[in-house]
Amino acid sequence: MFNDKFKEVISKEGVVSIVSCADGEAHVVNTWNSYLVLPDEERILLPAWAMRKTEKKVDKNNNVLLTLGSKEVDGRMGPGTGFLIKGTAKFISSGPEFDMMKNKFSFLTRVLEVTVSSVKQTI
Repeated sequence: MFNDKFKEVISKEGVVSIVSCADGEAHVVNTWNSYLVLPDEERILLPAWAMRKTEKKVDKNNNVLLTLGSKEVDGRMGPGTGFLIKGTAKFISSGPEFDMMKNKFSFLTRVLEVTVSSVKQTI
C-alpha cells in the first residue's frame, strides 16, 4: 500500500495533520513525518503524548484522515509531494508495539495506530 514515493516523503521532515470527527465537529492535530512508523504495509503508528481530544473523537468515530507532504520530494508537477490517507484509528497503551514505540519516542503516553484503507498522492 505504501509506495516508494510515500516512503521517500516520510523520510523527509514535514507536517502531518490528523483529522478526526465526531459529534458534528472535526478536530485537527499535527505531528511530524519523522514520527511515522510503518510496521507493515497496512498500518501507521504514531507516538501520542497529548491528543486527548483526538482520542475522544476516535472513541466515537474511528475514521480518520491524514495529510502529509514534503517540499523536498518531487511530485507530479515539480517540487513538493503530498498524500491523503484514509483509515481507521485506535489508541494503544500496552503491548509489544507500544514498547517498541516507547523505545523510539520516550515522550509518548499512547500510540495512535491507523489502519490504512487508501493512500492518494495529491500533489
